[in-house]
Amino acid sequence: MPSRFFSLIALLCLSCALHAQTDAQTGAPGRYQIFGGYSYLSNSLNGVTGSHHALNGFDGAIAFPPWHNLRFKIDSTAYFGTNLGAPQHPYFILGGGQYTWRVRKESVFVEGLAGTGGANQTWAGTGTLGQTASFVSLVGGGLDTRITRRVAFRVSGGYQYSYFELDHPVTRVPYRIPGLPNNFGRVSSGLVWLF
Repeated sequence: MPSRFFSLIALLCLSCALHAQTDAQTGAPGRYQIFGGYSYLSNSLNGVTGSHHALNGFDGAIAFPPWHNLRFKIDSTAYFGTNLGAPQHPYFILGGGQYTWRVRKESVFVEGLAGTGGANQTWAGTGTLGQTASFVSLVGGGLDTRITRRVAFRVSGGYQYSYFELDHPVTRVPYRIPGLPNNFGRVSSGLVWLF
């Protein structure tokens, strides 16, 4: 009796997996995409030469129905960490285009986004205050692999530019010190819900 029971369970699991694989290969792309997952930023805001420290956080995005494989996308990321004794809590809100090519159950995409970034005022460290807003741009791409008809696993990355400066303690005029980073690498992974 137990061997028949395990055989039945194995058969049910195998049939579900084959059905999910067939749906993933033949299913139409979702009109909307909602993404959520982990994100890695290559440096902290005050990561001057010799004090580079990566930040970890999360990424969330929504992409709207495509027009000739081009979607409008809104992306939001937030990171947490500490560098040079200063807390690092930057967040970025971006919008732009995502162009996708579909190859069987995989989708390859490129994207160009621009928007704004914010941070806690004490990110600079050593008692210096930093600006809490910056222009941000992202150029990158990624790969979606269908797991089921409505869910895909995403890996993406790109080059991110942002320009945070320090505040002068007396005049509040922004100024820049040599080595303060503008260029960042960004990698994200997680799940995409297609509907």
